[in-house]
Amino acid sequence: MEFFELHPITPQLRYINMAVEVLKNGGVIIYPTDTVYGIGCDIFNKEALDRVYQIKHEAGTKLFSFICPDLKDISKYAKVSDYAYRTMKKLLPGPYTFVLPAAKEVPKKLWSKRKTVGIRIPDHKIALLLAKELGNPIVSTSVTKRKGELLFNPDEIKAIFNSQVDLMLSSGPLEGKPSSIVDLSKETPEILREGAGDVRMFLNL
Repeated sequence: MEFFELHPITPQLRYINMAVEVLKNGGVIIYPTDTVYGIGCDIFNKEALDRVYQIKHEAGTKLFSFICPDLKDISKYAKVSDYAYRTMKKLLPGPYTFVLPAAKEVPKKLWSKRKTVGIRIPDHKIALLLAKELGNPIVSTSVTKRKGELLFNPDEIKAIFNSQVDLMLSSGPLEGKPSSIVDLSKETPEILREGAGDVRMFLNL
């Protein structure tokens, strides 16, 4: 695994570009977000997606969210109601995963049984640059130990995943919770997980 330290606010673009080349070639990377470190690949590369499932020790049934660089092209990947768009515009970029009806463009492996997908636009320069420069969304699933314990320290992550991924971008230790997950696919928002993002606006609606 190649390992590079980046500045979280002004990341070195040469390392971003190296990571994007790995993604374009079907590789798997680890990268920082505004909550925790994520394992990612291009959502349109089936072999890379299968690798992520293997790394996470999932049988292909767990749903992975994915990162988009902004809301501009969101309709390519999800069906967005006026309410959902206004809500996301208010809260993103930020520590949220929003569940929306899937658009046909998204691989069905990332669909839930209800034909929804989870979309993130994290408030982190590195993650957003990766998705923007790749031109496709990037899978976003938290870096954890085998039993599901979150990992925040880059050195520990490097030691555990050194032989499993192709490249890691580090921006130092992260301390936080996973993103809050809010389902906007129905008429009434539903909080599926209360995490780093403030979900008070969705209560008592």
